[in-house]
Amino acid sequence: MSTPAQLPFEQTNVLQLAPGLRTIQSRGAVHRVRTAEGDEAWLVTGHTWVRQLLDDDRLGRSHPDPEAATKDSGSALLAGLLGGFATDHARLRALLEPHFSPERMLALRPYVEKLTGRLLDALAGREPPVDLCQALAQSLPIQVMCEWLGVPQEDKERFGGWTQDAANVGDPVRSKQGLGELFGYCRQLIADKRQNPGDDAISRICATEGITDNEVIGLTALLLFGGYETTVARIGTCVLLLLSDPGQWQALVRDPGLIPGAVEETLRMSMPNPHNGGMPRYALTDFEIDGVTIRTGDFVLLNIIAANHDETVFPDPGRVDVTRDTTAGLMFGHGAHHCVGATLARMQLRVVLTQLVARFPTMRPAVGVEELGLRHHSLVGGLIQLPVTW
Repeated sequence: MSTPAQLPFEQTNVLQLAPGLRTIQSRGAVHRVRTAEGDEAWLVTGHTWVRQLLDDDRLGRSHPDPEAATKDSGSALLAGLLGGFATDHARLRALLEPHFSPERMLALRPYVEKLTGRLLDALAGREPPVDLCQALAQSLPIQVMCEWLGVPQEDKERFGGWTQDAANVGDPVRSKQGLGELFGYCRQLIADKRQNPGDDAISRICATEGITDNEVIGLTALLLFGGYETTVARIGTCVLLLLSDPGQWQALVRDPGLIPGAVEETLRMSMPNPHNGGMPRYALTDFEIDGVTIRTGDFVLLNIIAANHDETVFPDPGRVDVTRDTTAGLMFGHGAHHCVGATLARMQLRVVLTQLVARFPTMRPAVGVEELGLRHHSLVGGLIQLPVTW
């Protein structure tokens, strides 16, 4: 048997698939790898198989024998956030989906538009170059989450710092401490909501029949983390992908009707942390994929980045095309494991791009792509900074 490939693959360009990942994908759909923590795993890179396994009950988030689970830091963080919901995904979705309904998102959109406008007013008043990550990507999602969830705006810096610490998979001690602080804050927040409910998502979750305080705390922490950290990362990379191809940016300037497609295309191409091999799963039974036998308890990584760059599904996958058909994209998972927060993330990205192309039609990166870096120690990745000028 060949030696397992060592993760992580070196990322030489923040906008392109890691060369090592591209090479291994060209050799097949399933590969034996060794994680950064030293555990052996199966890395699935083919679109067909990643799509199928995202919605396959032969895989689960928890190891059949917890004592034998890997030391993967990303898995540990997800397990900490999900708690008991790691093995009760159907109930998790049933509890969360009503709060992401189209009606709820439509009601929230005017706030997002107004807040984006204020942030861009401040941006316009500064002398370029300006770091778009600091000026917009890091500021918008945290305030939107406060408004939607019912978190006091004055607390945004506190829980924002804790979510960043929790997402630091490069420092398990810091991650555990951040997660603990986040849960502690949520516990007090839930107690306040029980006493003084408002018209917000946390108050509505608290009012759900049969839900316990610990479950509400877990859901609140999950929403704060997922809704903030992931959107921060996606705003930066989506805007950079478009700015790096002036023809595509100008296409949006000329026709803002292309923006929904631009959001989907840039989400397809965005690089979640390439140092994480993929969505972590465990085999709950023996089965075969693409001629490879997976055994019960095996650690399986579903690499959505590679799947979204599978040239058999997306011709010339490394090229931005805002008119591309991205129906097959796996940006937010698939099937029963499709991300319930996708509508909120998409709405924010559409608002951001709509206002950016209208107000800054000549915006462009202030540095070369080779000077930009990814947050390798963050579970969700994203740019360290994005200096822009106009």
